[in-house]
Amino acid sequence: MSDRYAFFVRHLRFVTQRTPRDDADTDAMMAALERIARSVEAQGNAFTVPAGEARLAGRALAGVAGFLQQHILPETVTHGHTRAEKQVRWVIDLAMSSMTSLTTHAELADDNEPFTITLPEPPGADGGD
Repeated sequence: MSDRYAFFVRHLRFVTQRTPRDDADTDAMMAALERIARSVEAQGNAFTVPAGEARLAGRALAGVAGFLQQHILPETVTHGHTRAEKQVRWVIDLAMSSMTSLTTHAELADDNEPFTITLPEPPGADGGD
């Protein structure tokens, strides 16, 4: 995996490790996030969601965005961690746009086809943070 997106994978795994798997739905969403993390590791700049999982993965990514927005982003802002703040905001934006794309795909393709999302340039890719 390219180091360019290692922070994204770390954020996904952080959420999966801290989320109690109290029910089957939550467990399935955390497993979907782990599959996304492994897909990014394998593909480098994209992830593929298997057929039948677009809605589930979309909900899981929306949960990531919500968790980061409520719990992590305020801490990075409060402590003035500019680089971390940019990364967290990037992950939130990516998670929400991916959720939208996955939900749309699920509706149009009846969730019968895998779907690949190419990751946008990470923060700092242009040499600046």
